[in-house]
Amino acid sequence: MKWFHDLGHQVTGIDRSPEALSEASAYGTVVLADIENSPWPLIKEQKPQQFQSLVVTNYLWRPLFPVMANCLAPGGFLIYETFSCGNETVGKPSRPDFLLQTGELLTSFPDLRTIAFEEGFLEDPPRFVQRLAAQRPHGLDTPAQAPEIYRL
Repeated sequence: MKWFHDLGHQVTGIDRSPEALSEASAYGTVVLADIENSPWPLIKEQKPQQFQSLVVTNYLWRPLFPVMANCLAPGGFLIYETFSCGNETVGKPSRPDFLLQTGELLTSFPDLRTIAFEEGFLEDPPRFVQRLAAQRPHGLDTPAQAPEIYRL
């Protein structure tokens, strides 16, 4: 959050850890929520709140993929990086439920336009990851003032 905040963006972060949010609150709006076991917390007028960007790092909960896509304003960007298969050979996470399968991010957001995709091994720290940059197509209903950055 700090990096985006320092660039002048409005930032909203969600976590179930009060400790993580305590530190993050210096850089923007924070929401305490368990997004895996509770309803989506960012609802406005009975619809998911929309953002110009969604940044997800080191997090994987597949049932949220459609919710994440719906949180992007038309023309909005998704930047996603998390662990993939192979990571079990170098550390945690190691459970298959927490590791993307080969090319999985490419098919997980079918309504978004893929801009870039990477998959492979990174050395520092050692980990297997997938990275996706994608954009929601433009539409006529772009919110006038959607917050610029949203980070899980």
